[in-house]
Amino acid sequence: MILTSAPPLSLILSVLAAAAYGWPAVRTTQVNEHAARLWVGAAWLMHGAVLAITLLGERPHFGFAPAMSVTAWLVAAIYAVESQIFPQLPTRWTLGVVGAVAVLAAFFFPGGPMPVTASAWLAVHLAFGIACYGLFGIAVVHAWFMTRAEARIRHAQDPNSGLPLLTLERLTYRFVGAGFVLLSATLLAGVLFGETLYGYGHAWRWDHKTVFSTLAWCTFAMLLIGRSAFGWRGKRAVNVLYLGSAFLLLAYVGSRFVMEVILGRTP
Repeated sequence: MILTSAPPLSLILSVLAAAAYGWPAVRTTQVNEHAARLWVGAAWLMHGAVLAITLLGERPHFGFAPAMSVTAWLVAAIYAVESQIFPQLPTRWTLGVVGAVAVLAAFFFPGGPMPVTASAWLAVHLAFGIACYGLFGIAVVHAWFMTRAEARIRHAQDPNSGLPLLTLERLTYRFVGAGFVLLSATLLAGVLFGETLYGYGHAWRWDHKTVFSTLAWCTFAMLLIGRSAFGWRGKRAVNVLYLGSAFLLLAYVGSRFVMEVILGRTP
């Protein structure tokens, strides 16, 4: 569902946040690192204000684009904290583009209103699910860094730039482990308390979201077991991480995208 009459404040903040995200990405060579952090920080604050209006306003909405927007916001928050600990972290361009696209997509495709029959605990359940998306999202970003670092080592290109490979690997799979715990808790809550959370008639069922979420859980479990028991590393482990993340993306974002954009209706 495309939003046709949004609150002016939401429109203004969305445009300003997208512009603030995009400016240091577009002007990569002209904007120094300190100025870029200030731009992204301002964008992150405005992005958070837009999410508050969308998710906590008088008529809270949720859908595939707000889910992506919250995920991008969480990834930016984690990256901001990490960049203080590890100043070598790159990605200003990537983070800016993803943030700008996410905030604009959420404005134009705000999803549908939250079900009136839902429990007050539904917000907690959704928060767990979105935090899970955020953790796996930042794991994918780190895996991409890791792939680039391995390529630099193979080609002997500036081996001292960026974070050391072992540090990147350790960070990547810490986020995978934390995301797996949250994903397990989210799925378990859906199995045991689905009707309580969403209201009568919304008990656990094998729909597209459930199937892809279960496939994602199995893939991440295989990855963690493979690393622990068989020492999976490098390209094999990264490919399994990408596969699990793709399943997770299809689970909620993919199914809601089909419903809202292709079929033109909200579940």
